[in-house]
Amino acid sequence: MRAAVIVFPGSNCDQDCVRSLKAVTGLAADLVWHKQSRLPAYDLVILPGGFAHGDYLRCGAIARFSPVMAEVRRLANRGSLILGVCNGFQILCEAKLLPGALLRNHGLKYLCQDVHLRVETSRSPFTSLYQKGQTIRVPISHGEGSYTLNPRELKKLNDEDRVAFRYAHPDGSVTPAAAPNGSLEAIAGILSPGRNILGLMPHPERLAEPELGGVDGRPLFEAIFSAMGGAA
Repeated sequence: MRAAVIVFPGSNCDQDCVRSLKAVTGLAADLVWHKQSRLPAYDLVILPGGFAHGDYLRCGAIARFSPVMAEVRRLANRGSLILGVCNGFQILCEAKLLPGALLRNHGLKYLCQDVHLRVETSRSPFTSLYQKGQTIRVPISHGEGSYTLNPRELKKLNDEDRVAFRYAHPDGSVTPAAAPNGSLEAIAGILSPGRNILGLMPHPERLAEPELGGVDGRPLFEAIFSAMGGAA
């Protein structure tokens, strides 16, 4: 089993992802510079959070043209697991590996806080160890996290059970007010049609060890490892 964490100029959560993956599963990920134009057959590729290329133009708009993204697409098409967290989610949307876009937070302020999420599906390699309807606590840290999508694609996303997480109140209820960034239908994370790509704005790697103050992000990494054929 092989894993990679892609490093763009401005990435700042790459080491966090390497650390959490190693701590939870024992799997050591390679750090891969964004200019790499050929990757080995990685089973897992993580696009971490940060500010790729300074987030100029739009978040992820420049990173989508990095040479490595052609390889990310190739690996995704062959069935490798692709996880995009925060800026990584934005890059996946810009690269059209996931539908929709991430816009400025409705309050036009950068948000750095814990949020509650409701798990909307356990039918994916990323969420299989959560229970559908389960409420978890995970941090967010972003200025452009308001997810938007056209009505036709939104219906498809819901019909195909591809909303992975929604922002929720502590009791698990979902209302527009539960999304601090104004995200459409309080969507916090989505899956690709093949269910092997997950993009989410919250940071599960920041709550994957007790020393970090919680372990609600841990099952995500355990589920990934299990889907790759490991036993966490």
